[in-house]
Amino acid sequence: MNILIAGANGTTGRMIIEELSKNPEMDVYGMIRKEEQAQTIKELGGHPVLADLEGNVDKAVDNMEAIIFAAGSGPKTGPDKTTAVDKLGAIKLVDAAKKKGIERFVMLSSVGSDHPEQAQDEMRHYLEAKHDADEHLKASGLTYTIVRPVALTNEQGLGKIFAEQKVDHTDQSISRADVATVLAQSVTEKSTFNKTFEILSGSLPIKEALTTM
Repeated sequence: MNILIAGANGTTGRMIIEELSKNPEMDVYGMIRKEEQAQTIKELGGHPVLADLEGNVDKAVDNMEAIIFAAGSGPKTGPDKTTAVDKLGAIKLVDAAKKKGIERFVMLSSVGSDHPEQAQDEMRHYLEAKHDADEHLKASGLTYTIVRPVALTNEQGLGKIFAEQKVDHTDQSISRADVATVLAQSVTEKSTFNKTFEILSGSLPIKEALTTM
């Protein structure tokens, strides 16, 4: 399976490439904006693809069979960048996948994007962008999975999570490493197909948590 990772040079994106590239049945392609990022993708076991979510992404999806959107500008980059990447970039990639007949799309979203109007001012625009991208994916007809983690940390992955359609996320967190594993495993885990769910650190091994969705 040829899999394209959008946001490949980000922390989570690099972890996804590293994990998927261990599977001999997967050919992993990392979408990057700059040539100097290519070597990092290669060292992780992936194939670099030069493309920009703020530009044309049609060629980036050629010959792909699945896409993981792990890009994110974050709320601190300003509303224009958030709209360009988290909303319009994601929508553009969904449309390109549909046009090229790619059926499988996994989206990294965020807890709170189901009701962005309830967020504090600093987060509201970011969550609105995520919400709009999620809704576009759900309406696209693609086989989707939308993963909404709680607050992210850079701690070592525990390999155990709690996954439900809705979780109590107050003061909860999850490592980027565990989020990367969830995204990687969701590509082929049929129990996650056409589902939206939230995740946090928990007590179930990730595979078990996903298969019991």
